Amino acid sequence: MERRPGVPRLLREINDRAALELLLASGPLTRGQIGDLTGLSKVTASQALSRLEERGLVEVVGEQAGTRGPNAALYGVIPSSAYVAGLEVGPEQVTAAVAGINGEIVAEATVSPGDHDDPVPMIRDAVLKAGRSARVAPGRLKGMVIGTPGVVDPRTGEVRFSFDLPGWQRIGHHALARDLRLPVTIENDVNLAALAERSQGAARGVDDFVLLWIERGVGLAVVLGGRLHRGRSGSAGEIGYLPVPGVPPAEDVRAVPGRLPALAGGLASLVSAEAVAELAAAHGFAGRPAAEAVHAAAAGAAGGEEFLDELARRLALGVASVCVVLDPALVVLSGEVGRAGGGPLTRRVAAAVARMCPIRPDVVTGEVPGRPVLRGAILAALDRAREEIFAS
Repeated sequence: MERRPGVPRLLREINDRAALELLLASGPLTRGQIGDLTGLSKVTASQALSRLEERGLVEVVGEQAGTRGPNAALYGVIPSSAYVAGLEVGPEQVTAAVAGINGEIVAEATVSPGDHDDPVPMIRDAVLKAGRSARVAPGRLKGMVIGTPGVVDPRTGEVRFSFDLPGWQRIGHHALARDLRLPVTIENDVNLAALAERSQGAARGVDDFVLLWIERGVGLAVVLGGRLHRGRSGSAGEIGYLPVPGVPPAEDVRAVPGRLPALAGGLASLVSAEAVAELAAAHGFAGRPAAEAVHAAAAGAAGGEEFLDELARRLALGVASVCVVLDPALVVLSGEVGRAGGGPLTRRVAAAVARMCPIRPDVVTGEVPGRPVLRGAILAALDRAREEIFAS
């Protein structure tokens, strides 16, 4: 029979991890509560807390009054025991955020790419700026996740294609990691928005859903069995290129002057912010940005009913195509334009899809406030940092 002298140590690691995960998820708890919720005895829970205190991961943060005897100490995770950075990268700005191990963002900073094509100095400047604001030196960061438009190869972690951020195709996460001296992961921005919705938004507890992102461009994230589905090359979800009736395919219109290639054909030519603004103008909302026009229409402005009907029909072309293949439990509309329509738009999309195929999906608006991509980047970075802490 094989002997496993490491078993006691393994059990201690499991117990420590259980206690720390519980405190991260639930907030401050007493030793007794930790024991009850993890199934550990009070003695074992106390030992786990003592080890976590020695590692500088938890501390006493208060007391809970009891009915008899002395008050029980409340233990909480020390937010500054580890920090991570999350970034949202776009052609016009780069936003960085620094968060403690509890997930609370302590600082944000935005920098402009300016005339530089090299993403390394842009990322470095954004991270250093956010770090200075939070008084967190780069060396204290446990990791960083960057959300960017484009196709990220799941095999290499590098950006394989990005139509309006060409510098990403020359510089990858290895160069960034060397420059910043910390682990760096690059992820598609819409995928990160989906992670945020599943953790803290409209898709909480849903294992199979899709998120349709409508903003400057159009993208789709697919979550199956609780995991992101990226596809072999990382191109799963590039729904903007979906051929639709009455619209030239993207390959035939790449050279149209004055329009970005990814916005010039396929579904994107119908539902990108540029296309939605044009549609809005035709219904009496001229001169308004796409999201503002959609919001006004959903609020009952004159001409809004017809505008939303046509926008929903266009969106349904993409949603129906996804639903007949994946039959997801939920469809989340996100991005600045996607969220602007609220219930009036989601109800119309669901009804339009039901007219096109034998599926009537649940369609909802994204609920993650602020910047879902940035929030998803922080959450992904926290997952990696916590895993490192649990394994150490």
